[in-house]
Amino acid sequence: METISLGRTGLRATVAGLGCGGFSRIGIGQFGLDHAAGIVRAAYGAGVNFFDTAAVYGTQAAVGRGLEGFPRNSYILSTKFPYKDKGPADFWAALEESLRELKTDYIDIYHLHGVAPADYPEVRDTFVPLMEKARAEGKIRFLGITEVFTLDTAHAMFQLCLPDHIFDVIMTGYNILNPSAAKRVLPGAVERNVGVLCMFAVRQALHDPVQLKKDIARILEKGQADPALVKDEKVLDFLVQGDSGLTEAAYRFCRHTPGIGVVLTGTGNRDHLKENLASIQKGPLPAETLEKLETLFGKVDCVSGQ
Repeated sequence: METISLGRTGLRATVAGLGCGGFSRIGIGQFGLDHAAGIVRAAYGAGVNFFDTAAVYGTQAAVGRGLEGFPRNSYILSTKFPYKDKGPADFWAALEESLRELKTDYIDIYHLHGVAPADYPEVRDTFVPLMEKARAEGKIRFLGITEVFTLDTAHAMFQLCLPDHIFDVIMTGYNILNPSAAKRVLPGAVERNVGVLCMFAVRQALHDPVQLKKDIARILEKGQADPALVKDEKVLDFLVQGDSGLTEAAYRFCRHTPGIGVVLTGTGNRDHLKENLASIQKGPLPAETLEKLETLFGKVDCVSGQ
């Protein structure tokens, strides 16, 4: 699988990463720990070297079990600290728990998880010094931060965060329906050589007509699309061509956007995992398709697709 240099970290990450959160949480809720660990092993076996989890997902132990026995320098671990209502003691306890569950001495990328714009200044001042101390102690290698895309669809937090030049890696929401990160996040990340992880590449609206209808209604209510062009749930049908479905188009759209490093995909099904990885590794969408998507959704920043 193709790899990229993840910003200033120098890490060589595969263009597809296994996301261990979302609805599926690699199947741990429905099928248990062993099944989830098997999904991790299947991803590794398919060439994936980037694995993203979080304390709140409940999948760190599955990732640790799934990667046990593989050379530690052959994969990249990304996990997150849930900062809400937490203090310094909680930070250290959570970090030690992550290390234990992931069965590792160090975490490659340790993120502040889902930081709301209003919380950012205090969270930065409270926890970044602790992250830097953990880095000095060798427990983490690089500092990361993720946004709450379902609520912060216009990326306000990153407008505050990127100018600080603190974080080596960020995770942003980006997809066909809301490509605003391409204008508001990615240029600043590229300028500062920050690695970018893409979440929300495929979400509910792309396979649920009811959710898509809701998102279209919100987009039109906000005046962010032409009602003559974006008017019903069939608006994305042009992306389905031959054997290529909407999911494939969505992954290709994200994968080949300049500035995106790793596109995260999550599932609890091995066949689905294989399909998603194949989609991410395909070439870019045709120029005319990208132009049409820009015409349809290029001004949208009010929905997440979820």
